[in-house]
Amino acid sequence: MVKKVLVALGIVVFLQSLFALCLVSALQLLVPRNMPFGVTGASPVVNAVTSKVSLQTLGYADESAVLGAINQSKIYGAYLPGATSDTLIVVPAKSFFGRVELEAAFADTAKKLGRPLTVQTVKPLPQSDRLGGVAGLLLVPLLIGGYLAAVLLLKATKTAAAPWHVAMLVGYSTVGALVTDLIAGPGIGAYPNSHFWPLLPCFILISAAVALAAAALQRLVGPLGTLLVVILFIFLGGAGSGGSGLSLLPSYWQHLGAVFPPQSAVTLLRNVLYFDGNNITTPLIILGLYALGGGVVVGYLGRWRQARTTADAAEGKSATTAQPSGPRPAVQILVALAIAGLMQCLFAVNYISSGHAPVATDLPFGVTGPSPILNAVQKGYSLKVTQYPTETAAKDAIDEAKIYGALVPGRTSNTLIVVPTISDVAPLDLAATFESAARSLGRPLTVQQYAPHPLAKKDPFGLVPSLMLTPLLIGGYVSSTMLRTVTGTSTGRWRGAILTAFAIVAGLVVNLIVGPWLQGYPTEKFWIVWPILSLVIAAVAVVAAVLQKLLGAAGTLVTVIVVMLFGNPSSGGANGVPYLPAFWRDIGPYLPPRNAYILLRNWIYFDGHGTTQALIVLLLYLLIPGVALGFLGWFRTPQIPVTPETEAEATAVTVPVGALP
Repeated sequence: MVKKVLVALGIVVFLQSLFALCLVSALQLLVPRNMPFGVTGASPVVNAVTSKVSLQTLGYADESAVLGAINQSKIYGAYLPGATSDTLIVVPAKSFFGRVELEAAFADTAKKLGRPLTVQTVKPLPQSDRLGGVAGLLLVPLLIGGYLAAVLLLKATKTAAAPWHVAMLVGYSTVGALVTDLIAGPGIGAYPNSHFWPLLPCFILISAAVALAAAALQRLVGPLGTLLVVILFIFLGGAGSGGSGLSLLPSYWQHLGAVFPPQSAVTLLRNVLYFDGNNITTPLIILGLYALGGGVVVGYLGRWRQARTTADAAEGKSATTAQPSGPRPAVQILVALAIAGLMQCLFAVNYISSGHAPVATDLPFGVTGPSPILNAVQKGYSLKVTQYPTETAAKDAIDEAKIYGALVPGRTSNTLIVVPTISDVAPLDLAATFESAARSLGRPLTVQQYAPHPLAKKDPFGLVPSLMLTPLLIGGYVSSTMLRTVTGTSTGRWRGAILTAFAIVAGLVVNLIVGPWLQGYPTEKFWIVWPILSLVIAAVAVVAAVLQKLLGAAGTLVTVIVVMLFGNPSSGGANGVPYLPAFWRDIGPYLPPRNAYILLRNWIYFDGHGTTQALIVLLLYLLIPGVALGFLGWFRTPQIPVTPETEAEATAVTVPVGALP
């Protein structure tokens, strides 16, 4: 038994670490890598930028040709040198972070070389998708819905390939796509209603490609097929999807991601949303091949297997060697697909509503004196302003993670202080808003970055703490599920100790990968990050263990709903809590993910200031369920039967939840 427990938990550590490695290595350093970029002539500015930034420069005859290439979604921007001044064209719809990188690089270089520069925006993002994240958010319910449909249909029919499986999965994909389209478009408003019909066939194709390919792998590989789908489609495919911009990924992730459906799905959705459906031939072919190949495998093996079963029965073979003689009851199939559909709807509603249009509300902000610039800004930007006597006092508040920025007015100049370690978006928003107000008032303004500890060089946007969070949460509840599976019981006198030991080891492994290996945070913080990671894993694990004891396999699903479907979207992540809608801001303090993120980020970059509440909440999640688990283990309580097959299916269903950033 000990060997089985060690092997099972060792597998969880491996999967958790692999997931963390994929996410962080793909997304921690969003900088151009061989980024397609247009030019209409020679320029010393372009030469200087390309010596430092990896751009694939493509020559065009004139501005009209450049705009044509942009409309075809072929380039991320362009530089148009002129006789007395130059023009930089940026394309936010292609990549929000790509626009930020290009604009900063060219503006700084042009200023150093004394070249006047005008920035022109083409294909701007709408307010409903101001960071360009909707394509990636739409992928989450479609990918997980298709995957769950294949897994739960396998559970209902006890086979991955049978007559009508293809029709059932395609039918589910159609209904699920329609519901997702209704939720995201007319329901939430993530995109205009005019895109409802163009996106619907895209949604169907993406969901069907994932569902049919997953079913085919389950049939070909057997029980490991489900795990293989998670690794290929969620871990590798999700990390290489390019939701933030394909050319911002490391080159190996660009090429690896091209093999799997998620990257093609994101490209298809983005180009239909913002580029009139141009340049979508390759994504359509790749997704179509996955759907067609999966359908052929499932359909052919289903008919072949049915024929073999019929032949075996005719030859008088015993019933024990034949497949079940009749189909599973239709009600079981409908219930299985309904559960998949419910989960898909929850993913669509929760993740899209919380993240499609991050706009700050009551953003904590400091000021050291009256300013007409601040008054102008507050007319269109929601700030929660706190007065400080001096600039030093304002910076002390920043050191304690109390404010996202500060304005220091002066007689001849004004200084805006922004904090890159507290939010990836707030510094950009504050700088753009205050600069616009200062220009309109004719007041000089200097933007200054300040942080008690600078961002890691390989994490220029401060994304790594939020990227680490999802693998930690998933590892917590999957470890409890696997332990329940191999021991055949939900309780045991040493269950809490085993989960605690797992959390310590898993936290160490993830920490070694993200810190010393990937340099995702300042490595001098290694020894404080390790116990935080272990605390997060342990808290989720013991909560899952108690719920599994009380509810059986359904306890795993409840944990997923609480932690991943409500906790993760309400964490605030790299954007920051003020960028969440009201509902998500209000529930976040009571759930583990937000407190885990605040504890992790603030210890890495703010010396642990502002973490008391987060630490108390996580300790309560650890200690109260831990005591309950110990009580249930030491005293006789009614046992809910543990079926290894059911537990394995529960684990498989919950592994990919929240896998996409």
